[in-house]
Amino acid sequence: QVQLVESGGGLVQPGGSLRLSCVSSGFPFSRYAMSWYRQAPGKERELVASIGSTGDTNVAGSVKGRFTISRDNAKNTVYLQMNSLKPEDTAVYYCNAPSILLSWGQGTQVTVSS
Repeated sequence: QVQLVESGGGLVQPGGSLRLSCVSSGFPFSRYAMSWYRQAPGKERELVASIGSTGDTNVAGSVKGRFTISRDNAKNTVYLQMNSLKPEDTAVYYCNAPSILLSWGQGTQVTVSS
């Protein structure tokens, strides 16, 4: 059974940091690129960052220099390190494999507010 389980979200003040984790199961994780997405209230889901099977990364312009994506294939886990958080980063964050688009997990809520 394919599963994506996101965690690590929470309430943080502007300028703070969070590290999100996404544990995957039920598919050959190491063979696939993985991505983080986010969906803010009233907005469409958007791509935040991606990491290829060999570790090459790409991040959206809105988070460049602040967010870093990484993966640990031994743990079937992809991470999103988020620094210098802004109120506009508030959203539910999801992970997925973009080339096969698995069933979405429950996501993890990130709220940036003072």
